[in-house]
Amino acid sequence: MSGAALLGAAESAAGGFPLLNALILVPAVGAAVVALLPRSRPDLARPLGTLFAAIAGALSLSLAWQFDAANGGFQFESTVSWIPALGISWHVGVDGISLWLVVLTSLVVPIVLAGVDPHHNPKPYTAWMLLLQAGSIGAFVALDLFLFFVMFEVVLVPMYLLIAGWGYEGRRYAAMKFFLYTMAGSALLLVAIVATAVLGSPDSGITFDLVTLATTQGLAQNTARLCFVAFAIAFLVKVPVVPLHTWLPDAHTEAPTAGSVVLAAVMLKLGTYGLLRFGLYLFPEASDWAAPVLVTVGVVGVIWGAITAAMQRDLKRLVAYSSVAHMGFIVLGIFAFTAQAVSGGVIQMVNHGISTGALFLLVGMLYERRHTRQIDELAGIQSAAPVFAGVFTVIMLSSIGVPGLNGFVGEFLILIGSFETRRWWTVIAATGVILAAIYLLWAYQRVFHGPPAAADRKTPDLRRGELATLAPFVVAVVALGVYPKPLLNAVEPAADKLLAHLELHSDFKLPDPAAPVVVRDSGEHADAESSEGGHSDAGHSEDEH
Repeated sequence: MSGAALLGAAESAAGGFPLLNALILVPAVGAAVVALLPRSRPDLARPLGTLFAAIAGALSLSLAWQFDAANGGFQFESTVSWIPALGISWHVGVDGISLWLVVLTSLVVPIVLAGVDPHHNPKPYTAWMLLLQAGSIGAFVALDLFLFFVMFEVVLVPMYLLIAGWGYEGRRYAAMKFFLYTMAGSALLLVAIVATAVLGSPDSGITFDLVTLATTQGLAQNTARLCFVAFAIAFLVKVPVVPLHTWLPDAHTEAPTAGSVVLAAVMLKLGTYGLLRFGLYLFPEASDWAAPVLVTVGVVGVIWGAITAAMQRDLKRLVAYSSVAHMGFIVLGIFAFTAQAVSGGVIQMVNHGISTGALFLLVGMLYERRHTRQIDELAGIQSAAPVFAGVFTVIMLSSIGVPGLNGFVGEFLILIGSFETRRWWTVIAATGVILAAIYLLWAYQRVFHGPPAAADRKTPDLRRGELATLAPFVVAVVALGVYPKPLLNAVEPAADKLLAHLELHSDFKLPDPAAPVVVRDSGEHADAESSEGGHSDAGHSEDEH
């Protein structure tokens, strides 16, 4: 199917401009154009690639502007028959859960393309970055299981080649480890997708359409649980969670700066997004059944990631382990099954991408100046580069979750929403906020404070181009911390609709938002209601005398 035919057919189907298809095709076409540039003009690769990526960014802003925040369903849908005999179609759509992930992907890639120099072979580097952008957007908007799998796999090749071709000393080992882990998860995902389509399709014929399969709920209980486990493992590898996380620190540490930014901001979200879109939506009963285990895994990731981050000597590796902790919070929010927690999980996906992406940019800029990331070899950078230290402080405080900055919003919603149904898990996870402050402030103190060595005194401050690259991240950190309402307005209706679907097709009962978390009698005993299956809605309090 050609791009022109796809756009034309989708326009006819959707009754307007096929915005989502254009978001996928523009960077894909840009990758092809850059790849076909003559070898004598490598200087054109990055400017041309940035142009195509920026067009996709502008289209994503138009998408957000036109999006109906009050509508919790899928919007801007386009459906084009792809392989009719197998029930496979090019079906794309966006709701409040996927909208801001599409916008984030579309804006981060042009920023890093324009602001980060690959140092060699700019033509293939730019082409792979554009293909990564196209595949990621395609995965976030795909409403056909086969189409999602194709896009989910497309992003592996560019990231593998970016790490292996433009990374640091251990890049080949890190790239191979990344590829093997994710491919193993993808093999399970493919089997589960085929089983879900073959066994769960309605009597009218086989289909890979997500909405049809989710509303039909044609799988037997045990089959649905097995398929959910396969889906979940594939997505948990991508998140990643402990103990499936060991590829991430290596990949982040050895990846080039732009690769680390995109990996943190975009690719990790394919895992948590997959748990929401294809876990809860396709397998509501199985999600309810497996929720205690997944919440436990998420909380373990919060604590393990924070403790391990505090032990790192490499600043980039410390930031990588902080991602494990932050993604654990998101898993907790998803499987807490409350509107606040799920909305907070989605908001945290976006905020983590902004904060951690900016941290990787700053670490990359520091490495360009000092040619080391070892914390013990750095000191007193603040005296030589005060602007650099100031920007790093803002982004670091955002990652910690300080009120007034974007990182606080998602974590607060996750904790307050999870407390209703996952009380003790939430209490344990809350300590992760304290641990994050410990390891990030300690690292900042050692790197930026203290008496500088001779080399540290010569560290240049941020240049204008670097400030321009970091400015969108700083603005987003402050703006979304002070006024997150536009994001929440779009996310909440979609979260409510997803949880209503979960309640309809499982034994889970949503907690009454009007009921107090802890119900206290005026007499001797106070207790709270708890739902079956280990989902505690309110918990128990001690007798009072």
